[in-house]
Amino acid sequence: MKTLIIGLSLASFVASFTTLAQTLKVATFNVSMESTNYTSLGMAPSDKVLAQVLSSKDNLQVRNIAEIIQRVNPDILLLNEFDYIADKSKGIDAFVKHFLNVPQAGQAAVDYPYTYVAPVNTGVPTEFDLDNNGKAEKFGGDAYGYGLYPGQYGMAILSKYPIEYEQIRTFQMFKWHHMPNAQIPVLPAEDGSMENGEPWYSEEEWTSLRLSSKSHWDVPVKVNGSLVHVLAMHPTPPNFDGEEDRNGKRNHDEIRLMADYLTPGKGSYIYDDAGHKVSLPKNTRFVLVGDFNAADIGDKHRPDVIEQLTESPYVNNRLIPTSKGGAALSEQDYSRRFTAYWGARADYVLPSTYGFNVQDAGVFWPPSDSPLYRLVKDRNASSDHRMVWVTLEVLESEAHNE
Repeated sequence: MKTLIIGLSLASFVASFTTLAQTLKVATFNVSMESTNYTSLGMAPSDKVLAQVLSSKDNLQVRNIAEIIQRVNPDILLLNEFDYIADKSKGIDAFVKHFLNVPQAGQAAVDYPYTYVAPVNTGVPTEFDLDNNGKAEKFGGDAYGYGLYPGQYGMAILSKYPIEYEQIRTFQMFKWHHMPNAQIPVLPAEDGSMENGEPWYSEEEWTSLRLSSKSHWDVPVKVNGSLVHVLAMHPTPPNFDGEEDRNGKRNHDEIRLMADYLTPGKGSYIYDDAGHKVSLPKNTRFVLVGDFNAADIGDKHRPDVIEQLTESPYVNNRLIPTSKGGAALSEQDYSRRFTAYWGARADYVLPSTYGFNVQDAGVFWPPSDSPLYRLVKDRNASSDHRMVWVTLEVLESEAHNE
């Protein structure tokens, strides 16, 4: 399938019918709103920091993030690295009320009456020495997902359309070893072979480990009568490990879990946190969103990882969001598709091939000569990632793309 790269306007898709329900803009944004980004304020990292920052109502980084959201104005938005706060009035709803509902730098206020947060695996302690440094420390590399405290690097969904809360499925507890043919981390033998290598995890550790480093979510949203499944995740970065490649293998299998979930006939092994065997049926509208930590090209690309999604016949990756800011990062033509300042397409909004036509897409990354560059100049300004968005036409019946 030929891939087309786009900027802020898009080539058209041809539908097999003419009746369209409506336009829907979906976005993902890793906002770096986790506590280590606020150490300059004199606050030690903890699960209390973000609530304190939001209560101030005047943090410049958060105001800049709100301004970016107001400028792009998505209908449905996933936030990555938004620390989990169970009391939504102090967390995600405080962000909406005190920042998004307030005009930033002359932009119109936006509102998201429907929000969703849930626990994640980051910082949740285990009893094991998972990083094999000789100490079982219950945090960092010894947590179910790397984190200094429970809820660090959490996720949140904001929607202008009703979330079908009773139909939400989460996969925080799914055990890694329950995935058929999982990629088991192994230390190579002295001769360099993996066949004679030693498993990185003990049998007890392996059978206890959860696959998702944060969580995997299926959050259905009702868009004027059409159900759209928002499939959200934030797989672990495929580095910060050693020859055993434990994070690389986990990243691969976290992405595979979602690929199997959306592929009819492949997700029969998957169970949600309620213990139900679940996967998506054929002809389901969905949009994959998140920081997947998986480049599709360049020196950070790992073969056969993101391709589990981008080359799926059920996923539309034909039109790739780009930006002028990303293009300036290197002389390589593909840098236009970068979504992170460290030079990779890491963040994705991927709609299903069923039920949508793609109208437009982009990455919010103004170039350095733009007056809006102030919003993205570094992580303290907003984030080390950029917002990615796709505008879709929600079709009343299936379309055929040409």
